[in-house]
Amino acid sequence: MIDLYQQLGAITRAFEKAGVEYALCGGLAMAIYGFPRATIDIDFLLPDEGLPAARRTAALLGYTLPASPMNFAKGKIRIERVSKVDPESHDVLTLDLLLVTPATVKIWFDRRRAKWEMGEIWVVSRSGLIELKKLRLSGQDQDDIRRLEGEG
Repeated sequence: MIDLYQQLGAITRAFEKAGVEYALCGGLAMAIYGFPRATIDIDFLLPDEGLPAARRTAALLGYTLPASPMNFAKGKIRIERVSKVDPESHDVLTLDLLLVTPATVKIWFDRRRAKWEMGEIWVVSRSGLIELKKLRLSGQDQDDIRRLEGEG
């Protein structure tokens, strides 16, 4: 079975060692802000120019199964996805690399360092996480926004 938090620690350490700029976003960022919830992937925001190094670094950790690029919110969110399969359990863990777009550039520049159980990590700001979630606005995103804004 793949341990999501262990994988997050391994990826962020590898990114930092390789000089890959990143900001955690998505469900695991919710946990950084005190709202843990179930999630099945790891999401990072990063600039376009960081994508090749992020892919190479992730591949060293077993993330070698690419998917077709995805676009949401009329291109305001662009995602490059890569996954790994655990050789023992055959569980799949997906790494979503959200590329900085004109709609998310302010979110990128507002990222910050946060403490977590394995040290420090780059994470989108609380307001940036809300803005990202407003771009997609799924049911889960709506619930997350209410929690982040203190309404739920």
